[in-house]
Amino acid sequence: MDDINGVKISRRDLLKVGAASATAIALPSVGNAQQDGQAARPAAQAGGVTASVALEVNGQPRTLQLDTRTTLLDALREHLQLTGTKKGCDHGQCGACTVLVDGRRVNSCLTLAVMHDGARVTTIEGLGVPGRLHPMQAAFVKHDGYQCGYCTPGQICSAVAVLDEIRSGIPSHASPDLTARPRPTAMEIRERMSGNICRCGAYSNILDAIAEVAGVAGAAGENA
Repeated sequence: MDDINGVKISRRDLLKVGAASATAIALPSVGNAQQDGQAARPAAQAGGVTASVALEVNGQPRTLQLDTRTTLLDALREHLQLTGTKKGCDHGQCGACTVLVDGRRVNSCLTLAVMHDGARVTTIEGLGVPGRLHPMQAAFVKHDGYQCGYCTPGQICSAVAVLDEIRSGIPSHASPDLTARPRPTAMEIRERMSGNICRCGAYSNILDAIAEVAGVAGAAGENA
């Protein structure tokens, strides 16, 4: 027990008073920091960088004002309402988001829209419409190349690009001779379509559909 200016006070009481005083001093600082953080957060969000992106989508000129972090997939789905292009894994591993950019297939979830300013983009909606289907779409219907259908837009866009690659003489990992013009064999088609996953397991029908459009028969049963 200590005697401070004639007032008797225990050490325990002294510690309690000291702790209470320290807490009272600290609380306003914490509150101010929280308020400053809350005020800064909307300011940071409001200050996101945007850019004007001009695309030719399915033959139509479209200009969008986008956050520069927007993927091509989200630009198509969320800003242009072209929901045929699917968001599957969102990591470039399933192929459901495949579209054609200047005639070449691209995983749209892995590329930013601003990277394709001025590009020509074709989605599944631009390949064909009911009553006027693209030959690949018609072949998928004929050969039942889908079950749930979620991966189908990406499968079809990729298949169209695969045949264009073969016609252009672009070799693949499965090409036996890199100097010779590749042929649309079952092995070539399987290798080139390996980035498009069908969890329903309609692969044999998908191969038959692609083979028909390529002008060859029985791709699913070929070994070469």
